[in-house]
Amino acid sequence: MNESSTWRNKIGLVGLWLACFLCVAALQGEAQQITTFILVRHAEKVMDKSKDPVLTEQGNARARRLQALLEKVSIDAIYTTPYKRTRTTVEPLAQARGLALREYEPEKEAAIDEILLQHAGKTILVSGHSNTIPEIANWLTGSKQYSEFDDTDYGNLMIVSVVQKGSVATVTWLRY
Repeated sequence: MNESSTWRNKIGLVGLWLACFLCVAALQGEAQQITTFILVRHAEKVMDKSKDPVLTEQGNARARRLQALLEKVSIDAIYTTPYKRTRTTVEPLAQARGLALREYEPEKEAAIDEILLQHAGKTILVSGHSNTIPEIANWLTGSKQYSEFDDTDYGNLMIVSVVQKGSVATVTWLRY
């Protein structure tokens, strides 16, 4: 089995698992509105001195893998910070779905509260940074359990399903 085939199999299995998980969450949401956040750190960036670097070739490949991974997952909105690296990470998926990218300010907890309120009972993809994705997970779970990702670690994907902020239904941490 070649490397490309192995990746397709892994993506297919994770995608199937995600689809099943989100279906169960949706069914449970009939009794209580469960909102699911798919939190992803941006893909590999060019290591230059700019404040707004673009993705590397490897980063663009990871963005395409993210699209393949979430291909069958129902996503209602996609949020990103205003930086090229976060936008480019989720653009392939947004374009394939015909969804507009919406900007948020990750350092403002009220922005995450607004996303939760505006999309209650839905699934939202959020693209952020090594420090902001764990912070969002902590904010949603009402904990301090998740620490910053290492600056060289780009493969984290967290699925946080909540009924309300601080009331966690599930947290699933995957690598892609």
